[in-house]
Amino acid sequence: MPRDTSIKSVLIIGSGPIIIGQACEFDYAGSQAALSLKDEGIIVSIINSNPATIMTDKVIGDHVYLLPLNVESLEKILIEQKIDAVLPTMGGQTALNLCIEADEQGLWKKYGVKIIGVDIAAIEKTENREAFRQLMVDIGIGVAPSKIANSFLEGKEAAQEIGFPLVIRPSYTLGGKGAGFVHKKEEFDAALSRGLQASPTHEVLVEQAVLGWKEYELELLRDGNDNVIIICSIENFDPMGIHTGDSITVAPAMTLSDRCYQEMRNQAIKMMRAIGNFAGGCNVQFSVNPADESIIAIEINPRVSRSSALASKATGYPIAKIAAKLAIGYNLDEIENQITKTTSAYFEPTLDYVIVKIPRWNFDKFKGANRELGLTMKSVGEVMGIGRSFIEALQKACQSLEIGRAGLGADGRQSRNLDEIMHSLEHPSWDRLFHIYDAMSLGVPIESIRKVTKIDRWFLNQIQDVVNVETELRRYSLNNIPEDFFFTLKQRGFSDTQIAYVLGNVTEEDVYQRRKALGIKRVYKMVDTCAAEFAAKTPYYYSTYEGENESIVSDKKKIIVLGSGPNRIGQGIEFDYSCVHGLLAAKESGYEAIMINCNPETVSTDFNMADKLYFEPVFWEHVREIIDLEKPEGVIVQLGGQTALKMAEKLHEHGIKIIGTSFNDMDAAEDRGRFSDLLKELEIPYPKYGVAESAEEALIVAHEVGYPVLVRPSYVLGGQGMSIVINDEDLEKAVVNLLKNLPGNRVLIDHFLDRASETESDSIHDGEDVHIIGLMEHIEPAGIHSGDSFAVLPPFDLSDNVIRQMEEYTAKIARALNVRGLLNIQFAVKEDKVFVIEANPRASRTVPFIAKAYDVPYINIAAKVMLGVNKLKDFTIERKLIGYAIKEPVFSFDKFPEINKELGPEMKSTGEAIRFIPDLQDPYFRHLYKEKSMYLSK
Repeated sequence: MPRDTSIKSVLIIGSGPIIIGQACEFDYAGSQAALSLKDEGIIVSIINSNPATIMTDKVIGDHVYLLPLNVESLEKILIEQKIDAVLPTMGGQTALNLCIEADEQGLWKKYGVKIIGVDIAAIEKTENREAFRQLMVDIGIGVAPSKIANSFLEGKEAAQEIGFPLVIRPSYTLGGKGAGFVHKKEEFDAALSRGLQASPTHEVLVEQAVLGWKEYELELLRDGNDNVIIICSIENFDPMGIHTGDSITVAPAMTLSDRCYQEMRNQAIKMMRAIGNFAGGCNVQFSVNPADESIIAIEINPRVSRSSALASKATGYPIAKIAAKLAIGYNLDEIENQITKTTSAYFEPTLDYVIVKIPRWNFDKFKGANRELGLTMKSVGEVMGIGRSFIEALQKACQSLEIGRAGLGADGRQSRNLDEIMHSLEHPSWDRLFHIYDAMSLGVPIESIRKVTKIDRWFLNQIQDVVNVETELRRYSLNNIPEDFFFTLKQRGFSDTQIAYVLGNVTEEDVYQRRKALGIKRVYKMVDTCAAEFAAKTPYYYSTYEGENESIVSDKKKIIVLGSGPNRIGQGIEFDYSCVHGLLAAKESGYEAIMINCNPETVSTDFNMADKLYFEPVFWEHVREIIDLEKPEGVIVQLGGQTALKMAEKLHEHGIKIIGTSFNDMDAAEDRGRFSDLLKELEIPYPKYGVAESAEEALIVAHEVGYPVLVRPSYVLGGQGMSIVINDEDLEKAVVNLLKNLPGNRVLIDHFLDRASETESDSIHDGEDVHIIGLMEHIEPAGIHSGDSFAVLPPFDLSDNVIRQMEEYTAKIARALNVRGLLNIQFAVKEDKVFVIEANPRASRTVPFIAKAYDVPYINIAAKVMLGVNKLKDFTIERKLIGYAIKEPVFSFDKFPEINKELGPEMKSTGEAIRFIPDLQDPYFRHLYKEKSMYLSK
């Protein structure tokens, strides 16, 4: 059936600010869907309150509404635009819930808008735990024994009937909010109360806990002819009991028998057909008893999910893009296969490689948090590794995490404390994977590890094989490693750093040169979805060690953009937004734009975004070999946050051109000593400071600069490790902790300007002119991290004198640092005097906010300035902001009810929203202004 020609305008509902459980995978899905619909000539309107995403950019939608996600905002759009249909399946739970609320209020009916991609009945059946359980019973799909409870008494009765251990699952929640296991009677009352409070309908499912069973997911697509395909099978490395968002996952499924897979496949199709007659995507989760392979259904989500983004990147099959076309009436056999360009989308991908996803946690930002993993999701991001084997993909994923690991083990970060290791195996947290390796290295038998972790023995055997290879490596020195064994090491994913560590007395560079002499180097394989049965046309690559290299180097001039790796607090989706615009600018400037990144949730790793995508760790060894192969004109590090910046020194040492601001000038801003010397020379005020490498030195510095002092490590992002202290005792503790957690780092000690206002400037410098993108004033005072502060654009309470000083200092610093591209500066203002706190010659979290507020493509302009193809005078910049824009930080404290939620110098917010107000009399702003007055008077 061809597309529904009555649909000429579609509204896509976004997911709002990034929170734990709902991250940038929905930005990716919404962006893909919007571009897919625009390809069909459909006018696309987008509502989303998140300024940091590419989804809310003019390159994605025809009409972008940066409005709060509520029914009032929807009606405003429906009045302004002739909307024929609404697509709510790309915005996660937030979009679905809003769609239901609007439907209940009769909004869609009032304006003649049809819901596509899903139907309301399907949402109700899947989100209402009792309705879902009953439907499964009716269609003959196994479920765990359970009962619904709407009150405390009903919950107690259900527990008595089913027996312990139990799991409590609230209805209509996201990321496992309020869910939990109850192992014994004494824990039940508190867990039941939490679950009832977490559910917006005050409803929970009390269910038998199938702890230790295996967990699987299938990603499905269905068209209007009721054709259903399975895009990807995903197996959780971790057994039932850990939220899928916190589980290591593997695709395709590794330990599933064909009989069990076929049964699971049939059940998934049956479930999708049972929940409603709609065309679109669906995610189904199952649990399998490892003893007899009996299957029970866990849940079904009639929308794109976190796993949809993973499955899209794993297979190369663009689920959201195809789902959008299905939603407007196309059938699968009428849509072109995006990879082969010669076959249809009506096929099931076949993989001849393995992908491994590892979540990324930020427990260091949540002091006092319960770090044990369970049914409530706690991770803030994820990485994906692609390899020819499970273990190669696993090691690459470990290298991608940016936690200081060079792989799974063999890097000097191992634990040798057996008691600590065994406790970790039984009480899983972010480091259990590494402790499995450590346990095996200490000789703990595989069966003992299996019994305590319930992880399938096949996975444990794979890790044991890596431990055995490491043991064998210890027999050799660098110059006598047999060539075939060296090749085996690299095929097993061992980095040069790991090999150097095991051998001892050699460096990573020595290992690299030795294997280069032996001719052992990476080749690149194409992600082709069909195991090479048909020729792939998509330039999407991963590295491995084999014979043939499939990445053919063109003779075009090339620019490599380094991505920002996994999302975490302090480095979020705003840097991916920046990278995407960097790619677009490079392409518009006539370069072949090459992307290197390892985050499966992001738009930058969409194979249609760059001319060439390398889905690889942003890890020196991998980056270096891609540069060796492609020989680019230069590398852009300014857009990928701290991840890319950390690579700048290595690039500089190896004579690789950095596009934009040079390494030396970036280092002058990062190195507090050099930067303060520069400020002194420029006669720009800054807080007194000192640098220390020990607690003793720190005490001397603190006495010189005067308490209170701000203590922080150098070269970090998101305020990591920052604290404000007021006496010697607190200072000693802070410095000792910093040096313990960040060994080799120097500690910066600044005099803290108490009761000062904080302001920011973002600017672009092209070597001649400085254009100030925006000046912002914070509601919260200096001392609360800028990422956790409400920022108002333009400033609302600064004197002309202060604004003049900010503009003057911005221009002076941009020129003195020889900035080419972006510069963010943070100021403290006290008694009408402006002090410079820090300067960052790179993309910042505020640039996307300013770009959306003023409706100016600032990252694109900055990237072209960095590339040297344009000067600022080449652009006509017209700002469109009427009134004020406010950046609102958003937190995920509900995931960690036990922590101290007080804000300070270390960033804790997970995302942000934008709000526009017409003037300073707006009630919302008056409330914020009152808070600012209270802060400054304390």
